[in-house]
Amino acid sequence: MADLLETATNAGNFKTLIKAIDALELRETLRSPGIFTIFAPTDEAFAKLPEGTLDSLLQDLPKLKKIVTYHVAFGDVRSDDLGQIDEVETVEGSVLAIESAKGTIKVNNDASILKTDIVTDNGTIHAIDTVLMPAIVAGH
Repeated sequence: MADLLETATNAGNFKTLIKAIDALELRETLRSPGIFTIFAPTDEAFAKLPEGTLDSLLQDLPKLKKIVTYHVAFGDVRSDDLGQIDEVETVEGSVLAIESAKGTIKVNNDASILKTDIVTDNGTIHAIDTVLMPAIVAGH
């Protein structure tokens, strides 16, 4: 089975996220045997950001790192788990609010999970439709 990074690359709709991971030199972390869950914004999610935001973030690596690691949780959190919890701690250090109702799962009331349980050999990917911003970045 492929690792998180290889799986995301092969999916074809996470190119912008992969570009951010490369800019931050996080490839090896996401290839490590550590188990992670990525709430992965699709390319369409990144396209919804205001014009120039992505280019600006690629120039501000500390801010970009906070945003990317805000999408990564420790452990293997599957859709069954998401239906039973109301938050998950991120690598960035904050928590994501999880809301499950009527067969849909929302993250931080902002993002809908488009596809759950893309299983890899070192974790799980959930495709989301919105780039999440940690409060520490959103407030600036």
